[in-house]
Amino acid sequence: MSEPLIEAQRVDITRLAVDAIVNAANETLLGGSGVDGSIHRAAGPGLLAACRRLNGCPTGEARMTGGHQLSARHVIHTVGPVWNGGQNQEPELLAACYRQCLHLAEQSKLSSIAFPAISCGAYGYPLRAATVVAVREVRTFMQTAESLRHVIFACFNDATLESYQTELARPH
Repeated sequence: MSEPLIEAQRVDITRLAVDAIVNAANETLLGGSGVDGSIHRAAGPGLLAACRRLNGCPTGEARMTGGHQLSARHVIHTVGPVWNGGQNQEPELLAACYRQCLHLAEQSKLSSIAFPAISCGAYGYPLRAATVVAVREVRTFMQTAESLRHVIFACFNDATLESYQTELARPH
């Protein structure tokens, strides 16, 4: 079996042809700003209808729908924590988001997944701290993954890309 590939790319997550893209959603799953709004716009009205049937998602958990009009076959929606200084279980909840998404992907026998920088937009999670959690959780999970072979950190801008590249270059 080939070594899993974990990489960062400066790319529009809605354009990636992977098995699943992750949506940094709010608890309603009914669309919002940032990556959430972009994914809903690109996927079309079918995604909103599918999300309505899910009746929301608590922070730290994840739910999966079809990809609708996206190149990705699936969307895994996860609700990251709002940053409140790091004393309200934000790191644990963010780690749970990544684990839940990876678990859903593996459970569905997907081979590729792309993540945005969960909680780093409107939710205010500091990029560097979030990157450390994201890379740690993905690396740990990929040590035992069976079907999942490719993880992309889809970076919206150069600062995000640099943060992920720096963390991925660190020995683990």
